[in-house]
Amino acid sequence: MAISVEDVKKLRDQTGAGMMKAKEALEASGGDFDKAVLYLREKGEATAAKKADREARAGLIEAYVHSGRIGVLVEVNCETDFVARTEDFKGFARDIAMHVAAANPEYLNAEMVPEEIVEREKAVYRKEVEGKPAEIIEKIVDGKLAKFYEQICLVNQPFVKDPDVTVSKLTSNMVAKLGENIIIRRFERMELGTN
Repeated sequence: MAISVEDVKKLRDQTGAGMMKAKEALEASGGDFDKAVLYLREKGEATAAKKADREARAGLIEAYVHSGRIGVLVEVNCETDFVARTEDFKGFARDIAMHVAAANPEYLNAEMVPEEIVEREKAVYRKEVEGKPAEIIEKIVDGKLAKFYEQICLVNQPFVKDPDVTVSKLTSNMVAKLGENIIIRRFERMELGTN
């Protein structure tokens, strides 16, 4: 099947993929546009995983203030200043800052939740399901703990602009699009009248 230049351009515009990657995706999917987008996303996941261990020291600190009542500072890192200056990267950092303002996460990720809080939550969940077989209790506790992390950890939360993706998945998509490792390093949220 012949892939037209217009199709390649359309896929590039929609996904941000390079010309050769867009052509490869269209060829692999037999010209089916939706399958080509899925192909690129799957390849992007693999690419993001490969880039995860590369050092990210460039980036920016983004500020967001909502109605003069909520303020957020977020540090988002990438590998080069070139990427840090792109509109895609700046928009991503701003989206993360707005998400923090709206969703009010307490921790960046599950590793930062103090062990005593995790153990306290597990004890509550185990108490709720007393009397069930041990292996079922542990599965239920793990499921409830995942939901708990979704509420309090930034990277586990559903993204406020698109609840179908988590902040972690959004970050992976940006890694695939920009071709560099991207890390949300830290954030600080202030709300008027609270400590």
